[in-house]
Amino acid sequence: MKYNKLGQTGLFVSELCLGTMTFGGQGGMWQKIGSVSQKDADDLVKTAVDAGINFIDTANIYSEGLSEQITGQALKNLGIARDEVAIATKVFGRMGSNVNSTGASRYHIMDQVKGSLKRLQLDHIDLYQIHGFDNETPIEETIEALDTLVKQGHVRYIGVSNWAAWQIVKGLGISERKNLARFASLQAYYTLAGRDLEREIVPMLKSENVGLMVWSPLAGGLLSGKYDRNNETDGDGRRASFDFPPVNRDRAYDCIDAMRVVAKAHECSVAQIALAWLLHQQAVTSVIVGAKRTEQLEDNIKATGIKLTGADLEALNAVSALPAEYPGWMFERQGGYRQG
Repeated sequence: MKYNKLGQTGLFVSELCLGTMTFGGQGGMWQKIGSVSQKDADDLVKTAVDAGINFIDTANIYSEGLSEQITGQALKNLGIARDEVAIATKVFGRMGSNVNSTGASRYHIMDQVKGSLKRLQLDHIDLYQIHGFDNETPIEETIEALDTLVKQGHVRYIGVSNWAAWQIVKGLGISERKNLARFASLQAYYTLAGRDLEREIVPMLKSENVGLMVWSPLAGGLLSGKYDRNNETDGDGRRASFDFPPVNRDRAYDCIDAMRVVAKAHECSVAQIALAWLLHQQAVTSVIVGAKRTEQLEDNIKATGIKLTGADLEALNAVSALPAEYPGWMFERQGGYRQG
């Protein structure tokens, strides 16, 4: 297991992060994603920590708070010391019927951090992330609220999830101008079958030294190896009941075909190749892996031992390459003006 610095911080996190969205299964949508019990969650957390994973990600909205509760109790049940793991959680989604029970306002953030700390049974959160972009709340208000939590000691680092490049850069500018806590990371969707992040977000992350946590690295199970053109459904798979994230199926199946060839050469699963490709991307800090069973998690963890060859990467990159778009193709055309 490798450990990477989280953005422009001194915090080192494992290249794989245990995701807990499958814990609990409370509420309509969350039942479709997973209903991992406390006992099974304990087993998953133990498997992860024993393998060297020191990073766990959850959110207040997962299973209406039950995921955080199960995660915190698992740490207690297993006797895992607080300094052995970095705990990340998120705030943004609706947590009540009140008009202010959602979003990234100071009101909602200051209220929800207390609930997350209580459910997790922790005295601080290592990484507190804004789960989505709030069009109604000024970015200044959000960052100032997060900065307050950092100064109070309730939160160590802050980040965002599902923000556009311009939104993150605007936030970084506000933090620098007002001397406030700075976004350490972005949590975003990124897979071989969905490389949209590379157009603007990845260059921004590299430029501004912001870490990248990848969610749904198997595209909601589509890249697990269960699916191909001749088998678009799987009774046990998440895609059967929760077809998310959106994926161009034709392009995804082309990727899966290429991944099967590489997986055969490495004598490993297709899922491991999907994860290994992400682990070979320079912008990636940590890849979030979620599971319902320990054998799934153990299979995912093995991806850290796969070293893709130059030929492997070339084949995978070629089949998954993004179509050229403006202004990218103009940057490429004009980018060599100082060469030769």
